[in-house]
Amino acid sequence: MSKKIRTRFAPSPTGYLHVGSLRTAFYNYLFAKHNNGDFILRIENTDKSRYVEGSIENLVKILDFMGLQYSEGIVTDKDEKISQKGNFGPYIQSKRLEIYKKYVDELIKNDYAYFCFCSQERLDEMRKDQQARKLAPMYDGKCRGLDKKEVQELLNKKTPFVVRLKVPNDDFTEFDDLVYGKIRIANKTTDDQVLMKSDGYPTYHLANVVDDHLMEISHVIRGEEWLPSTPKHILLYKAFGWEAPKFAHLPLLLNPDKSKLSKRQGDVAVEDFLNQGYLPEALLNFVLLLGWNPKTEEEIFSFEEMIKRFDLSGVNKAGSIFNTEKLDWINRNYIRKMDPDELTKLCVPYLIETKLIKEVSSIKYQILSTAEEINFDYLKKVVALEQERMKKLSEIGESVKFIFIDKPDYEKELLIWKKMTAEKAKNNLELTYQELEKLDEKDWTKNNLEEVLRKLMEREGIKTGELLWPLRVALTGLKGSPGPFEVGEVLGKEKVLRRIEKGIELLK
Repeated sequence: MSKKIRTRFAPSPTGYLHVGSLRTAFYNYLFAKHNNGDFILRIENTDKSRYVEGSIENLVKILDFMGLQYSEGIVTDKDEKISQKGNFGPYIQSKRLEIYKKYVDELIKNDYAYFCFCSQERLDEMRKDQQARKLAPMYDGKCRGLDKKEVQELLNKKTPFVVRLKVPNDDFTEFDDLVYGKIRIANKTTDDQVLMKSDGYPTYHLANVVDDHLMEISHVIRGEEWLPSTPKHILLYKAFGWEAPKFAHLPLLLNPDKSKLSKRQGDVAVEDFLNQGYLPEALLNFVLLLGWNPKTEEEIFSFEEMIKRFDLSGVNKAGSIFNTEKLDWINRNYIRKMDPDELTKLCVPYLIETKLIKEVSSIKYQILSTAEEINFDYLKKVVALEQERMKKLSEIGESVKFIFIDKPDYEKELLIWKKMTAEKAKNNLELTYQELEKLDEKDWTKNNLEEVLRKLMEREGIKTGELLWPLRVALTGLKGSPGPFEVGEVLGKEKVLRRIEKGIELLK
């Protein structure tokens, strides 16, 4: 019987979720779900200096918002109190210190690890010398040769120490990576890695091996930056006599100039993309394609399709360019397909934030510039104007601002279509005014507006652009905007006529 698929996402609580970490989490999630396995959330907080208050709660909230439900791990309640679910806990490494100490003692006892008493000053000097000689910075093994008596004397004196892995000086360490294939690294190039720090906390290398084994992780899917550390982990598995999981390392994320994607908060934080109005499903679709090839021309997938189609065989070896234009394109596709009610609900906070409207009640709003009261259905019509054009939700305020002001401001030259004269533009606006004034308020719909004005153009022999361009500018004040019929229906008869009047005045 084959081993059950179990993957884990094991981030450090350092303040925000990097978009590269989101990709790692998503690939682990997809691989587990595709294979009817378990996806686990574990917190790796062995580096106390990097811990940021509230980051665990924030991480859980974002994974939940993104729809990445895990079988086991850290959870929070409605008051953001941290607890856990599952039978393999604790799922926070700082709660597992006794476990790590037990396994470190075992390694020392079996001569797979040793105490190192070197001071930080000595280590710094050693590395400086190695760099001067253009050598790879590695521990020189000074404490590796200490006999048991010397070690005990130093321990009795309470000399600060770390515990290091005793890497074999000969032979090679080999493993099959599910992305990069067979990897073979000479042991002499592998450092005697620190396993336990002087404060009693394990390093990543020890903790993740122990945890992955005890939590029965079948596949370790992580970033390419961990590839050079994998031989150390393989050696640890061998030292413990444990079967190693299968490894898959994901390609680097790159800036358009091929440099490694920045880790500065504000550049690549998932929260920032969500705050800008990228939809969670669009962001997941985007990160899916950052390193995975569906082997077809398709680029837009439903959540269910992603689970069904994903396999590690489709992961690329080459780094992936993080292209925000592609993200915009994907997000725009998702926005176009959204239910209008749902899209409007998501857009309302941005309209409030840009101070165009304020909420009066759960279904009523007020236009701030005119104090006019409007309802949700009206806002739905406003949002519909931009549903086909919007790349991200945060654009809605600027895009539809013209709806919420009394009269838009613009230069009169904007009213003139191509080689038209100002006089011609003015005459066409006057004809438009006369026709629309006759239309009854109850018949004021997009289709009726179009029918009336098409008949006017046909009757008077006016070209489409010569009539509709001045009208659209008069209504919106913009060079690029939704069509005049759609805008006219949303504004209503009174506002449309008032804005046309302003355009006529400007052209006199």
